[in-house]
Amino acid sequence: MTLLKRLLSRLLSLCRVRPVQQRYALAEACLIGLVSALAALLLKQGIDWLGAYRLQLADQFGAGVALPMVGLILGLLAGWCIERLSPHAAGGGIAQIKAVLAQYPIPLSLRVGWVKLVGTILVSGAGLTLGRRGPTVHIGAALAAQLSRWVPTSPQHRRQMIAAGAAAGLAAGFNTPITGILFVVEELMRDISGLTLEVAILASFIGAVISRLFGFDDFNAWQTNFSVQEIPFYLLLGILAGILGALFNRGILFSLACNRRLPLTMPWRIGLAGLITGGIIALLPPFFRDYARLWEVFIRNESDWQISAITLVSQFFLTLLAYGSGAPGGLFTPTLVLGSALGSLVGATEVSLLGTSSAQTYALAGMGAFFSAVVRVPATAIVIVFELTANFSLVLPLMIGSVTAYIVAEKVHRGSLYQHLLTASGIELDDEMVGLTASDVMRSHGETLSTQITLDQVRQTFSRSSQRGFPVVEDGKLLGIVTQSDLAKLATRAGRMPLSEFMTTQPITINPRAPLREALYLFNRYQLSHLPVTEGRQFLGMITRSEIIQAEVNQMSGEAPLNQKPEPSYLVYQTRAPAVGRGTLVLPLSNPETAPALLDIATAIARKRQSELECVQVLKVHQYRSPAQTRVDTSQSRKLLRRAEHVGRRGRVSVHTQVRVAHNTAQAIMETIAQRQVSMMIMGWKGSTSTPARVFGNVVDTLIRQAHCDLVLVKLGENFQTTPHSPTRWLIPIAGDSNAQRAIQLLPVVSSWTHPSEFLICQVYPPNSSNLDTAALEEAALFLSQQLDASVRTIPVRSHSVSEAVIQLATTEECDVVLLGASREGLLRQAIQGNVPEAIARGVDCTVILVRGALD
Repeated sequence: MTLLKRLLSRLLSLCRVRPVQQRYALAEACLIGLVSALAALLLKQGIDWLGAYRLQLADQFGAGVALPMVGLILGLLAGWCIERLSPHAAGGGIAQIKAVLAQYPIPLSLRVGWVKLVGTILVSGAGLTLGRRGPTVHIGAALAAQLSRWVPTSPQHRRQMIAAGAAAGLAAGFNTPITGILFVVEELMRDISGLTLEVAILASFIGAVISRLFGFDDFNAWQTNFSVQEIPFYLLLGILAGILGALFNRGILFSLACNRRLPLTMPWRIGLAGLITGGIIALLPPFFRDYARLWEVFIRNESDWQISAITLVSQFFLTLLAYGSGAPGGLFTPTLVLGSALGSLVGATEVSLLGTSSAQTYALAGMGAFFSAVVRVPATAIVIVFELTANFSLVLPLMIGSVTAYIVAEKVHRGSLYQHLLTASGIELDDEMVGLTASDVMRSHGETLSTQITLDQVRQTFSRSSQRGFPVVEDGKLLGIVTQSDLAKLATRAGRMPLSEFMTTQPITINPRAPLREALYLFNRYQLSHLPVTEGRQFLGMITRSEIIQAEVNQMSGEAPLNQKPEPSYLVYQTRAPAVGRGTLVLPLSNPETAPALLDIATAIARKRQSELECVQVLKVHQYRSPAQTRVDTSQSRKLLRRAEHVGRRGRVSVHTQVRVAHNTAQAIMETIAQRQVSMMIMGWKGSTSTPARVFGNVVDTLIRQAHCDLVLVKLGENFQTTPHSPTRWLIPIAGDSNAQRAIQLLPVVSSWTHPSEFLICQVYPPNSSNLDTAALEEAALFLSQQLDASVRTIPVRSHSVSEAVIQLATTEECDVVLLGASREGLLRQAIQGNVPEAIARGVDCTVILVRGALD
């Protein structure tokens, strides 16, 4: 309670003298903390109630029958809720929050929050070995995001509120306010600006207070001891935790990849995981059935080494099974359980050899060590166990174990689990501005002022210049700086005042070799508008926020600065297969999650056309670095391309691979097309874009405009896993023009990756049309019936909207694939006719394929 009193006094001091905006932010943080804590309470009570009912059924009908059946039924129900109501509520949620805070367009709303809450209750009630604390963080962030949407504010303010919601969720879940703050700073946001910390502290404090008032479980302050002779054993514990934590991360990624390949929907994946988990837990000792209190067996020193070993092995693989299914549940509790079991094993060894301590201390130290090895947040790992136990004597063992585990885990497998989860989903959170220095973005040709001029002359200089700040320089040395805000304060002063009397002397400066993130920190920390770049006292240039914004725009858009011509891409990796094809198909790969599906489609099409397949991955570097001189890590790219070669051998297709380093992805792909004389390109498409003034996104728009070969864009549907293995129904809207004819001509090739059972050809006519010209429909149907061994049906439709008609028809006819054909001009004519392909892709759950014929 002493710690909470200190936090409260700090918060009260923060709120005494504040601008209106900051007081509003702090009030909003209080509300977020309150709502997040109540959501955490509801989640806990729901899990406790459903878990107790599950144990009653096990006692009544026998564990061998009740546990697997409850796991199957509740798993199916949880999977149905996630799949139907909010697919973004799947998983633990921490990775999604990291992506949102990095400003990736991932849904985070009230809908996501309540579906996450219901799904987590069902999954935990089913007996899956996942925790509720990760979902609590996700729910807190979702509630904060919804609140910031109801009261619109700046993007930076929204990020701070989401971070506060995440901190409050973790604080309420564990009753650990400091841990909530540290986790946000160390893992999620890595922002220690004043307001971010303040709102996180306040929300975390409120969340912890509410959780304590409502009687959340808390650890007792057990007495532990530590002696110098035990240091080697704590080092051993850290080493083992580091190795197992890294293997655990690899296992999670492997399990997710395996589940994505299964031809099963999410309800069946989670249901089968519940069934298997229930069957295995029924064979274990009874205390394994209450997963929420499993770690207390080791904390209270109520287990022997055999129980610890069984727990470590069984929970390790059951957690991989549960998380790989996509079930909503976190990994905080599993890592703490595994760590306590591992620590108990090491502690039992120490007791048998030295007898100077108890296995209980090692179990607690193991919790922090394993948590640090998995999440790679050693400071958070130390503090979370310390806050749970309120035992100062644990700090040194925790530091030894957690830091050692972190170092070893980084050697075995670099990067935190959540970073790898985002990478596997195609989201790279690497700082776009890494490598940029102050000298790269500074303006070195701007106007400077002399100390000898007067206030009137300074005013005249500002009036004729677009600059809003000037450095004061004598003999190349920086003496000061004057900005427009300085002049505003001197409106009533005499115009003869010399510049030396009102300029800002000894301004904050930055070294030209300093990373750009340091410049960003200085701008935000001191609320600067201009930042001089100096070498010693020598003035070199000036940085303003506009230069930084321009650098960011150039980097994110993939465009080079106006005065810089993009360099050609640079080939860093290449493999060649026998040149036995009649042509070449190009397949750009970027997202590891969709790559297997695109490889299956491209291989089938290449086999049908008797062509070779060229797989390309482009690694982007920022515009201020030469692609030929920048060191890049190609390990993940080579791993993905080796998989492409394996798919090609299995499908008897020659697969060539290459990795290119480039400033611009589209430019690198165009260079590949030119060098390989490509006849068709197949690439993935998200179905929508968040890029302003773009129809499909920067890369795709450029390729639609410039690539001369046939272009096939594929937006994978939610049921894609089952599509290639079952009879499929295709819907082909046509308009009677040459674009539709080209799509129909390519259909026998494009559909070769499925087992088509029926083709529906539709044409949309105006509602007031009296005589429908169906000649194009009949001609297309005749062509397909001659080329394909499948049923062909024509459907004329009257409607005001083409997209709405196609969406309704695809839904009512339960189509698996929608094929659209269009010209380059038609695809890019968004402003006049609207983006029909995007509207259709958003409105249907099935796979959408967009075909643009070769350019003349």
